[in-house]
Amino acid sequence: MRKRRSVLFALVGALLLALSAGVAIAQGGGTATAELEDTDGNPVGDANFTEGPEGVAIVVEGKGMPPGEHGIHVHEKSDTNSSDFKSAGEHHNPADDKHGFNNSEGPHAGDLENINVAEDGTVSYTTTTDQITLSKGERSILDSDGSSLIIHDKADDYETDPSGDSGDRIAAGEIKGSGTGEALPKSGGSDALLPTVFGISAVAVIGMAVLLRRLRQA
Repeated sequence: MRKRRSVLFALVGALLLALSAGVAIAQGGGTATAELEDTDGNPVGDANFTEGPEGVAIVVEGKGMPPGEHGIHVHEKSDTNSSDFKSAGEHHNPADDKHGFNNSEGPHAGDLENINVAEDGTVSYTTTTDQITLSKGERSILDSDGSSLIIHDKADDYETDPSGDSGDRIAAGEIKGSGTGEALPKSGGSDALLPTVFGISAVAVIGMAVLLRRLRQA
């Protein structure tokens, strides 16, 4: 009897571990980076993206930027080759919303809180957004055409469509995912992760049922 109880407890523990693993997968956990350059091609900073349960944390460290408050956004394409960075397209906006946190029809998924550059041109910026993902889905910033992080000349007013009256694009960098570097498809979203979660759980449940049946027959 004691042996059966020990086996049962072990099986329950295995099931809980499987469920925890499935939840962790569904919550994401990817990372990405962007190397920022100004319009003359000079390096001015680095951005790091880390996905967790609360969304994607973005950390920017830089120097050589104009002092003051500037708009910063995730744009819809990874192409930053044009001298004005307009090749990166508009803001990442898969839901076709209006721009701005203060806009009743906004914000864009790529809208971020303004970045503040110190008088000496250095910047240390951290923000978290739940409007984007490094996983699959329409909000993914690592889809087939990629995305970029762009800093603007002026502050974002958080309201004026399409870019908060934030002026010219003065720094930009392609957002690159870690790992294989392969682009994720545009479809799937968190729903695409559900089969993985349920698959892990199903295997644990089936294994438990089989072992319990053998214990009864023993």
